[in-house]
Amino acid sequence: MPDIPVLLVIIVGVALIFDYTNGAHDSANAIASVVSTKVLSPKAAVIMAGTLNFAGAFLGTHVAETIGKGIVKPEMISGCHTLLLAALFGAIFWNFLTWYIGLPSSSSHALIGGLMGAGIVYSGWGSLEYRSILEKVIIPLFLSPVSGFIAGYIFMLGLAWLTCRTRYKSANAVFKKLQIIAAACMALSHGMNDAQKTMGIIALALVIFHQIPALYVPVWVKIACAAVIMMGTLNGGWKIIKTMGQKIFKMQPIHGFAAQSATAGVILSASMFGAPISTTQVISSSVLGVGSSKRISAVRWGVAGSMVLAWFVTIPASAAVGALCMFLLKTFGLA
Repeated sequence: MPDIPVLLVIIVGVALIFDYTNGAHDSANAIASVVSTKVLSPKAAVIMAGTLNFAGAFLGTHVAETIGKGIVKPEMISGCHTLLLAALFGAIFWNFLTWYIGLPSSSSHALIGGLMGAGIVYSGWGSLEYRSILEKVIIPLFLSPVSGFIAGYIFMLGLAWLTCRTRYKSANAVFKKLQIIAAACMALSHGMNDAQKTMGIIALALVIFHQIPALYVPVWVKIACAAVIMMGTLNGGWKIIKTMGQKIFKMQPIHGFAAQSATAGVILSASMFGAPISTTQVISSSVLGVGSSKRISAVRWGVAGSMVLAWFVTIPASAAVGALCMFLLKTFGLA
């Protein structure tokens, strides 16, 4: 029987706690519109989203590889067995804080920020993979919400033109069914992007503890991360669902279909590229784009402004918590 260090078990356990908060925090992304437009009951919506989050987690490992070796250099942190704990505490703290106040924010960027902060305190600024961070974190941080807004705006304009001579009741009935398909695609894409982030952390831990020779994602890690993010999704983040579903823009089935279709397209494209983008950013900006296509005043820009502020604060805030945790671990001789 292999000798598995207790600390590694703890790190895997904490990583799965983060995975759970990720699923609960981001469940609103896939189901807010179908719940708020009463297309599906909350129970049916979370079961659908949870199941497809599980399935999506098995569709590739590009994002996991970015998290595992594209944020901090594995060779520069290989001597620190507690660094990943500090990074995870930073991400989990931010997830719980924004979950509690009902503010949609990015679990992805919280994890990335935690890794960066802990890595800098342990090995200095040279531990960061600057090119990868620029190409797969910073640029997508700006481009993904812009893409979501534009895609939502254009998609909604096209649908409005196609249905301009259709009776409202007939169009509404069609888009109620189509909205379920769009929500399903988005839940699948969410699993494909978000579950892989925790896979990357666990794979990096296995490398640091010399349990695997190089960074790859073992099958048991895929199954564990997929199952836990599904359980988190089934729990549901109801405060965030309320914000996403009604506080930004009061949606009808056609609006939900447009926003979720646009979001799924952006997330799937980013996942193929290996960019760990924020599904929250993309769906939020898609909802803003859909609402703006109706009229600018239809969007509650005050709520939108608070969300945008949270987007840009997430990485430095979680980095600060991760850095503080790493500093404390070093101070007490645990790093």
